[in-house]
Formats: sequence, C-alpha cells, structure tokens
Amino acid sequence: MRKLSNYGVEIAIGIVPVLIGFFIYIGLNVAPILMLGILGFALVYIARGKGKLTASSSTKRSAGNKSTPLLFEQIGGQERAKQELIESLDFLVKEEQIAKLGIRPMKGILLSGPPGTGKTLLARAAAHYTDSIYLSASGSEFVEMYVGVGAGRIRDLFSEARTKAKKAGKKSAVIFIDEIEVIGGKRDGGQHREYDQTLNQLLTEMDGIHPNESPRILLIAATNRKEMLDAALLRPGRFDRHIGVDLPDKKGRLHILNIHADNKPMDESVDLEKVAAESFGFSGAQLEAVMNEAAIYAMRETSATIMERHLSMAIDKVMMGEKTDRETTKEERERVALHELGHAIMAELTRPGSVSQVALSPRGQALGYVRHNPQQDRYLYTTQFLNGQIMIALGGAAAEEMFYGGRSTGSRGDFEQAMNIVKTLVESGLTEEGIVDSSMMTPEAWARINRTILDELMVQTKTMLEQRRDVFTSSLKTLLKEEMLSGDEFRKLLVAA
Repeated sequence: MRKLSNYGVEIAIGIVPVLIGFFIYIGLNVAPILMLGILGFALVYIARGKGKLTASSSTKRSAGNKSTPLLFEQIGGQERAKQELIESLDFLVKEEQIAKLGIRPMKGILLSGPPGTGKTLLARAAAHYTDSIYLSASGSEFVEMYVGVGAGRIRDLFSEARTKAKKAGKKSAVIFIDEIEVIGGKRDGGQHREYDQTLNQLLTEMDGIHPNESPRILLIAATNRKEMLDAALLRPGRFDRHIGVDLPDKKGRLHILNIHADNKPMDESVDLEKVAAESFGFSGAQLEAVMNEAAIYAMRETSATIMERHLSMAIDKVMMGEKTDRETTKEERERVALHELGHAIMAELTRPGSVSQVALSPRGQALGYVRHNPQQDRYLYTTQFLNGQIMIALGGAAAEEMFYGGRSTGSRGDFEQAMNIVKTLVESGLTEEGIVDSSMMTPEAWARINRTILDELMVQTKTMLEQRRDVFTSSLKTLLKEEMLSGDEFRKLLVAA
C-alpha cells in the first residue's frame, strides 16, 4: 500500500503541472483551483502528521522504565497471575529449551480483570523479567476522526518497538496496550469505520510476528471488559494466553499492605492482618490508597507513627469518601439515626457480632453508615445468606416506616443494592423461577420477581424490627449525642432491650 501511495505522489507531480498549463492555455482562471489544492494538501499533511504522532510521542514517555525497573516480587496479591505470566514469558527467556520441544513462542498475552488489580504493573515487570524494551499505549490513543490514522499509529508502534530494541541491543520488545477494548471491540459488519481499520491493522501486525525474527515482539494487552473483544483478536495465534487478574484474597491483601507499609512508620500496635480482613473486596490500588490516606491522617494529627485508628479512618474514606460539613436539621438527624439503627439491628439478627460501628457523621454521599466487622472471605453464597443481605439493606427503610409512616430518598442506594442481590439470585437459579436465561426475561418479569421477593422480605424485616422497638429508643439518644456507637456498645443495648 505504501508503494502504491508513493507512485500516486509521483504521478500527481507529473500530471498537475500539465493540467494547470492546459487550464491557463484555454483561458481558465486557475487561482481558485490552486487555493483548493493548497488547502487539500495542508489537510492531508496534517492528517498524516497526526498519524505519525504515535508511539514516538507516547512510547518515549512510557519507555522510561530503565531507571525504575519493576520486579514481580514488588507486586502483591497476584501470585497465581504472576506464576502464569512468568510461565508464558519463559518462552522468550528460554529459547533453546522451547526450540528443542518445538514450542511456538507466544505473540500476545491478555490480562483481564477489575480496575486497580495491577495489570499495568504486571506488564512492566514482564518487560524487566525478559530484559526487553517496554513501550506502552492506551487504546484511546489509536482512535481519531481521520480515517487511517489509528492504523498508522499501530504500524508505527510496532516499528518503533523494533527500532528501539535494535538500538538498545535487546533481543525482544514488550508492547503494552491498556484498554484494548477501545480498538478491539466486536465488529458488526461495517468495514469503513476508523476503529475497524485500526483493529484490522493490529491483527495484521500480530500475524506478522514470526518466531525466528529478531528482535522478537510480545504484545501484552489489558482490559476489564473481556466480553467486548472481537473473536478474531482472542483466538490462539494472536492472544495465546488469557490471564485473569482478580481482586486479591485476604492473604494477597496482607501482602500488598506489607509492601506499601515498608516506607511508612507503622505503630507497633497496628495489626495489618486485621486491616486485610476489614478491606474485603478492595483492589491493590484501593489498598495503596488506604495506606496513603492513613499516613495523611497521621500527618494531620502530627503523629510520629501511623496508628490503627488512622487505618480505620482511611478504610472508611476509601469506601465512602471524606467526611463532609453538611448541616442537617434535627428531624433529619433523627431520621438518619433510626435508619442506620435499622440496618445495624438487622445485621446483628442475621449475622450476630457483625456490627463494628454505627456512625451518624456524614461521609461522601452518605449521612450516616454502619460499618461491619470483617467476615471470612466468601465466594459462594446460599439463598439464606443473600436473603439476609437483602433484609439488612431493607432495614433502614423499614425503620423509617415504623417511626414516620413512610420512607425517604435516603433508601435509594439500599434498594439498588437489594435489587442487585435479587438479580444474583435469579441468575444463579435460586428463585422459584428456577434456571432461567436472564437476558430473555422481559422488564415485566423482572419487576414481578423483584416485587415478590422484596415485598416478602420487607414484611419479615418489619416484623423482626417491631419486636426490637425498645432498642431504637434506647440507642437513639446515645447515637444523637455521641454521633457514634461502637459494636460492643450497640450489642449491650440490644441484649438489654
């Protein structure tokens, strides 16, 4: 294609002067034609220039990992993913062994998982492990309004990787593309869209990676929406390995916390294992933020070390946001207090000992919150457990109805949480509907299931809370005054009532 375009330029250089001379000979005013030609040339030049801004600009920024190499040991919470990735990278490192066994080196590795789990860090560590040149780009960098620009950037990215590897005397180069779904999304048959051409060019470049070439190219891509990727991109021979980078378990969270605690003055009383338990569902990025925010809280208090309360406040901030200065009326404060007490009572009834704290202080978008004690990490849920979670979510609205005869907008988030749990029940075949394809269900069917399950559980929740009405009255005064009840204090009031 490039040769044809070069011939086209040469042909144009020969034809254009002849045409202009002919137009002048017949007496035609060529000034407008010349102006249009100059304008068109300028637009083409700008478009081609944008296409060249590829890797040369983006990769120069991202290839600076020589001074700050990242080791796999510095990445916590992803032992399985690291092991699988290292096994894949050994095909680049142990060339003689794989040649004896006739193994074809991998062309691409796809890292998929939630945001903040360390996919970019794994790619950087992979480049260091294989002693490769490292270039990175985001999928959004390849999408432009000009047709062909994205494809040009893909070509230049691979060309830049080969050039840099040769200059540095490296045998291989690692290209990392984040958010690969932007250019690698499923095609719907239209072949003239810019990102379709970009994807086609990426497929062509991957097909052009040969086992015996030097330097060898390895493409690592990351996405948190693997289901959106085109099948042609996912097939063997392109992305040969698909590695899941999931949220860390308790052991992984503890490893990550220890890594980020190395450069911080931690108090001797701090138990990071407890922090790891309390941060269930946190990603690596969120755990790093917890340690950073805890250090900030220590600095605010001019504390020489990071205390356990700083970490507790940091977890709350990462989960719900910073404390706000919202001023509420007396009636609103009482309504919020009763609402949170409803959540807390239902939590203790369904999971005894689970409440860690009931707070009335506004934080983020919440005017109050209930914090729960760490539970053992769960990956399988029963109908009984999920129904209990729904009843905890409905406890706030049920308490408002008990004392005010109606609900408020404060229950909106609770209802969304409850309906998400109902969705999980339906998709897992744990309802009276049996095993169904949720995508085939109509909005009316969803509304009926939600109404049936939530109405039934709301009745049970109200009944259980009515039997503990005294707990509300005995706890409300203390909560309004102190703005906080510890789990132990709350359980004493619950037992006394």
